[in-house]
Amino acid sequence: MMSDISEVRPQALLLTFFGGHVLGRGVRVATGSVLEALARAGVAEPTARSALSRMADHGLLRRHRRGRRVYLGLTPRSREILDDGEVRIWRIGVVNDRWDGNWTLLGFTVPESQRRQRHLLRSRLMWAGFGRLQGGLWIAPSPVDVNGLLEGIEAAEHVKVFEARAVAPTGVGDLVDGAWDIEALAKTYHRFLERWSPDPPEIRADDALVRQLLMTAEWLQILRRDPRLPIRHLPADWPAERAQRLFLRLHAEWEPEARTAAVALLDTVPELDEGAG
Repeated sequence: MMSDISEVRPQALLLTFFGGHVLGRGVRVATGSVLEALARAGVAEPTARSALSRMADHGLLRRHRRGRRVYLGLTPRSREILDDGEVRIWRIGVVNDRWDGNWTLLGFTVPESQRRQRHLLRSRLMWAGFGRLQGGLWIAPSPVDVNGLLEGIEAAEHVKVFEARAVAPTGVGDLVDGAWDIEALAKTYHRFLERWSPDPPEIRADDALVRQLLMTAEWLQILRRDPRLPIRHLPADWPAERAQRLFLRLHAEWEPEARTAAVALLDTVPELDEGAG
């Protein structure tokens, strides 16, 4: 039926699924419903079950048994991640045209004995839109909730944070080119436009729920790679806004049919039904 989903990981699809159909709805959803939705999107059942298990192990899902069925509920941690996704998609947008010239600078030197903590810190920085300028110095073009970013990281004691402006002879263009791969980011937007433009051959599906799920998961992965650099320091033909318009149009176009399909597919119970615990 569908599709090349090689660029979208199963966990990304699952998070998108829970964000669209569980978050804020006060329900838990049956494991079988989740597996069927992913199967329709081209994910094999063993792969989907493995991804669900990893999410549960990492505190992103909570299992509740009700009779012979197992229902999946969100956790505070998964709600935080999904809320972040909602903000990125629906509130922030891809265009940063109000930048005031200030950078958030974050520097750290983490001992080799804390290698895993160093890896976790770098992952959090990239998630928050930081780019690596040099060595242990990272920059972001907007204010960052650093306390939230560092929560739970033991290596936080090695971090120093500043706010600064670039002055001559340092040019902002040099900072952008040095800290981020602008060409690679542009390519991700171009691939999105090519894949989801009208009637692309690899996305011929009669299932609006699946189309919407795949497109939204891919879009969110792109947004999480995009640091929202100041638009005046990006190439004139920057494709992000065109891609965003396409995403919003298609999402709205598919929403009624996708919502109807979700109601028919999903087996849910109220989240506050403790008999499911």
